[in-house]
Amino acid sequence: MTATDPPRTASPAPPSELLPTLPGRYYTDPAVFAREQERILEARWFCAVRSADLARPGAFRTASVGRESVLVCRNRSGGVRAFLNVCRHRGARLCTAEAGEVRRSLQCPYHAWTYDLDGRLTAAPNMADMPGVDRGERGLLGVHVREWLGYVWVCLAQEPPSFDETVRATVARRLGGEEAVERYGAEGLALGRRISYDVAANWKLVIENFMECYHCGTIHPELTDVLPEFAEGYAAQYYVGHGARFGDDVAGFTVDGTAGFARIDGVGEEQDRRYYAVTVPPQVFVNLVPDHVIVHRMFPLAPDRTLIECDWLYSPEVVDSGADLSRSVELFDRVNRQDFAACERCQPAMSSRAYRDGGVLVPVEHHIAEFHSWVGDLIGDPPG
Repeated sequence: MTATDPPRTASPAPPSELLPTLPGRYYTDPAVFAREQERILEARWFCAVRSADLARPGAFRTASVGRESVLVCRNRSGGVRAFLNVCRHRGARLCTAEAGEVRRSLQCPYHAWTYDLDGRLTAAPNMADMPGVDRGERGLLGVHVREWLGYVWVCLAQEPPSFDETVRATVARRLGGEEAVERYGAEGLALGRRISYDVAANWKLVIENFMECYHCGTIHPELTDVLPEFAEGYAAQYYVGHGARFGDDVAGFTVDGTAGFARIDGVGEEQDRRYYAVTVPPQVFVNLVPDHVIVHRMFPLAPDRTLIECDWLYSPEVVDSGADLSRSVELFDRVNRQDFAACERCQPAMSSRAYRDGGVLVPVEHHIAEFHSWVGDLIGDPPG
């Protein structure tokens, strides 16, 4: 730290002993994964799509949320709606494409039942012969929607948890206040690059990896060159409000440490030349640097498979100018690939007898124990 750095506050205070991890079967057992789908992925707020991907009325995207396919679209008045992607006639998947655009309605490709962009059933073959059909009752099943940080968040629970007390409060606790993330104006940034990764590992391994930096000195040479304190093994998320400081000879958050772009409007001097990371369970990572924001959205598909969509966001004028983004994108793309390869090395051992009772957390990883407790509290004791 420099003399101007604020004091680091770990929460909880770092102990000196080892703590146990979750048992190995929590990463391999289909029964555990099914319980997580039901009680976490389908019951908590889930970041589904980027709002700007729904640029015009009729634009839609689909997303895997737990066991469900969710259809998110923009309606005729410009609002965002989300539904289970299931036709109410015979259960066919309504939209089979990952993304697309329709003019006024969504039509099932099986029997042509047709719904407007607010989910109401508007037409079906031979509907005139069925005067008793209540079109209101046969509309698409909606799910709860919120927009924040430029993304659409959905919740499949009948009574969702408070968005403010879960999602927003998680960010505020990590950064020392919600205004710290709002200064980056993520909702007004433009998509510079999107990369998808298909990772052969359990979603919890990915979260645990992202939360700690005990591994950074081993597998992230490019990252520790830019953020030297990460070589000490203390992750930015270990300290409330702390942002890892760029090295003295580092000009920007790029793969070679050369200059990036102008600081995002709104980012203060105290946030300049610093990297902040936030985990928003169950499936979002937010990375903040002065000239861009990186957002990871995880889509757990199986006990040993996780799809991850990563967005690099910049000021619109940077993207519109056609500037070369490759050096800033390459830094975190390398970090991602290094991290995901490490998770894939761990996944096979989760079913080993050597990991039957789990492993251990060293003191700099102890904040991961809070995540394990969060998972355990939500899913209870799964069968098996």
